Amino acid sequence: MSYKKWIIIATALFGVGLVSGLAAPASMVSLLSEEIAALEELAGLLAPLPKFLVFLIIFFKNVSALLLSFIFSPILCLWPILVLTLNGWLITFVSAAIVQEKSLWFVLAGLLPHGVFELPALILGEAAALSFGTAAMLALFKKERRKLLLPNLKQNFRYLLVAFALLLPAAIIETFVTPLLLT
Repeated sequence: MSYKKWIIIATALFGVGLVSGLAAPASMVSLLSEEIAALEELAGLLAPLPKFLVFLIIFFKNVSALLLSFIFSPILCLWPILVLTLNGWLITFVSAAIVQEKSLWFVLAGLLPHGVFELPALILGEAAALSFGTAAMLALFKKERRKLLLPNLKQNFRYLLVAFALLLPAAIIETFVTPLLLT
């Protein structure tokens, strides 16, 4: 299957997450109150750190998330499927809650500047993970597919590197520009 088809599949899974986040009942905010409090506490811990260190933390957290998804993708592609749908769900669910408390502009200012780079990186990286995971599973069951696994790994790792490259400007913008827009 061509990489373009994997991008379409990854985008569709992300879209399913986006739609399900909109459909989630507002009462779920109370269920996630502990997680939201933990995130606020984490933000408080990061605030006094030097901006460059915050940038490194954001960049390496995002890179490690994509890398782990790629590594664990041969396990029925569950990790990339969950990453795509849960990220889509979280974006719309949290955005809907923030729009009610703040404004649509606040949400857009917080997401769009770095999201222009981070969301394509997510889609590209997870498409590579889905492609590799599927190839690895097929290689387990079809002997003739085993010779295709290494070329698939190399090609998809290149796409993963492109995703990593996109995460660099995303982390820079998220660290240095987004806070200015949210004040």
